[in-house]
Amino acid sequence: MDEIKIIEIKKSVFEDNDKDAEKLRKELKDKGVFLLNLMSAPGSGKTTTLIQTLNRIKDKVRVAVMEADIDSDVDAVKIKEATGVPSIQLHTGGMCHLDAEMTRQGLDNVALKDVDLVVLENVGNLVCPAEFDTGAVRNAMILSVPEGDDKPLKYPLMFTVCDLVIINKTDVMPYFDFDLERCKSYIHQRNPKAQVIPICAKTGEGVDAFAQWLLTEVQAWKNN
Repeated sequence: MDEIKIIEIKKSVFEDNDKDAEKLRKELKDKGVFLLNLMSAPGSGKTTTLIQTLNRIKDKVRVAVMEADIDSDVDAVKIKEATGVPSIQLHTGGMCHLDAEMTRQGLDNVALKDVDLVVLENVGNLVCPAEFDTGAVRNAMILSVPEGDDKPLKYPLMFTVCDLVIINKTDVMPYFDFDLERCKSYIHQRNPKAQVIPICAKTGEGVDAFAQWLLTEVQAWKNN
């Protein structure tokens, strides 16, 4: 029997995407636009966190939001109504992530000359979004307390690629078997350089720290 030929396509797909992402990052740099890729599992509080943060920074930096979901425009509408910040919805057609080309298509519909910062709220998923470079300057993720403090061990790539990990819903920590220091330790096992900011998006506690981190990163990007 003839030997079956196996073709590895995953590597080439990632390589092409990495090239597209680097090209997009350079173009954004030339335009003075900072792109943040915000990831998490569904229900972690991405949109609520974003609303709290945008209302703290929108008078200090020009910002726009791209909301990515498989379907619906719920989050884009919610962002615009709660903050007044320009927001568009990206439908992925069933795909569980965004890549650099899909991100570029979204950015083509943003008035980049009028913004300093674009926040991309990626599709809710702890696996696929971490595998694809979107062309963002920084990656951040939200881990919510109900998900458990062991997620850095179970989904290592997500924590490895993120510059910042936000731990949300700290107000319910007494009701879950969640050890904050243990979680930080697991995160730093995967990524020693990752910053960790605990917050409660519902009450706003800790959100100032995230807002300041974001403003500092945008300013540093512009100055370099």
